[in-house]
Amino acid sequence: MTGFPHWYTEGLEHIWLPYTQMKTATPPLPVISADGVRLTLADGRRLIDGISSWWAAAHGYNNPHITAAMKAQIDTMPHVMFGGLVNEPALTLATRLAGLLPGDLNRVFIAESGSVSVEVAMKMAAQYFMNRGEKRSKFVHFRGTYHGDTLGTMAVCDPEEGMHGMFAGMLAKNILADLPKTVAEAEAFTVFLKKNAHDVAAVITEPLVQGAGGMRFFEPETLRWLRAACDEAGVLLVVDEIFTGFYRTGTRFAIEQAGIVPDMVTLSKGLSGGVTPLSACIARETVFEAFYDDSPTKALMHGPTYMGHALGCAAANASLDLYEQADYGVRVAAIETQLKAELAPCRTLPNVKDVRVKGAIGVVQLADASGLERLKPLFVEKGVWIRPFRDIVYLTPPMVIEPDDLSVLTAAINSVLAGV
Repeated sequence: MTGFPHWYTEGLEHIWLPYTQMKTATPPLPVISADGVRLTLADGRRLIDGISSWWAAAHGYNNPHITAAMKAQIDTMPHVMFGGLVNEPALTLATRLAGLLPGDLNRVFIAESGSVSVEVAMKMAAQYFMNRGEKRSKFVHFRGTYHGDTLGTMAVCDPEEGMHGMFAGMLAKNILADLPKTVAEAEAFTVFLKKNAHDVAAVITEPLVQGAGGMRFFEPETLRWLRAACDEAGVLLVVDEIFTGFYRTGTRFAIEQAGIVPDMVTLSKGLSGGVTPLSACIARETVFEAFYDDSPTKALMHGPTYMGHALGCAAANASLDLYEQADYGVRVAAIETQLKAELAPCRTLPNVKDVRVKGAIGVVQLADASGLERLKPLFVEKGVWIRPFRDIVYLTPPMVIEPDDLSVLTAAINSVLAGV
């Protein structure tokens, strides 16, 4: 490849890219820097990022407050093992998260990736019942849901979505259900859950938005119905806020719109502002109490090498500062209003099935997605980074994006979809 830096041409001979058929895929774009809401490519082009690096870069790139916090921490202590030792950034982060989440969600397990935090939640739920003398090995999960790519999390994703279907024979057998969206469906789900409760450790769901499953929205009532059904059946409720947490749906956490307290919440992505791998599983005090015992066998035997990563926790604390210093709820409300207005013209296009917006999420769903791959370079030509998937073209911009830049993104979607 002529005209590309040597690290790019040489590195592509050795790297293995995600979600990519390496033989046939269009070569990825080499990024050399990122600042604010823009990515700079090796050839000098600058793209407005409409995806926030898979929804994580909530504050944009190179935020000076986060950068300063990380620089100070790396000079002091970037990492120390969390077995028998702790560090100030991790304990401060745990205290702050416990204060932000509702009810008695007080016990914070800090890990690396979002998938790991879900694995931890599942392990906590299963051992919660083991420690009480019950063996419950299954999880109720929902169609359209995605929770990660590790073996445990694949087993609670929608098996019909295609991403993990080939691994079905090696995954744990859980219970797939439809999200209840009416009173009658909620009543039927409660009966169903009570019938299976003897074998169910937890119900696990994304709140309000099923992200990687196609950006499907549902109402807060569904979360309230799930909470009530779990209470009636004596089953734990795990809510995966990895995508929705930190104002993406308009409130700090999506569960606030339903007014519920899950038994466990998982966080990642916007937690660190998208600058370093970091996740957390936060459990209610009642869950923690089942592990708090004189017997060592009742301890949670889980400990990632980079658990409580001091550098990552310093970034997360700086990220929380930013959420507190500026009213992100107001910012997201403005983004939502603009997305609704500027994506509305897409409704008149012949191949558009639906247009929907919630918080800082804008979605244009296509009736025929067979030409989706052709759209990606067309967006780059418009000076934007938009990465369609499944049957949707979507925006999850950094929440610091200015109206003019957001208009460039929405105009690109209108123009590209009108042209094809």
